[in-house]
Amino acid sequence: MNENEGAPGAPSFRVQRPNVGDMQRPSRFEHARYLGDKRTQLVYDLDEWTDPAVIDEIVDAGVGIQFGPDTLPEARNRGYSLARPGRRRIRRKPRA
Repeated sequence: MNENEGAPGAPSFRVQRPNVGDMQRPSRFEHARYLGDKRTQLVYDLDEWTDPAVIDEIVDAGVGIQFGPDTLPEARNRGYSLARPGRRRIRRKPRA
């Protein structure tokens, strides 16, 4: 038996990267469901969002934030509102 293998019948602890629709979650946010954009104060539900270009742009710009606990009420508590396709907000320079 390999030292990295568990006992026979034991659950595997390998974590697969969750998918977001047809895309994979960004590696920095792979365990988060809600991803906020600091510039627009919109929060994206990664389990429901279907446009990967928006998420990639947030990650590439380095303006994403995740919430702890990872819930929509916590995002709303910090002033974020749920993003919907076609909804736009003024982009501002991130504060932090």
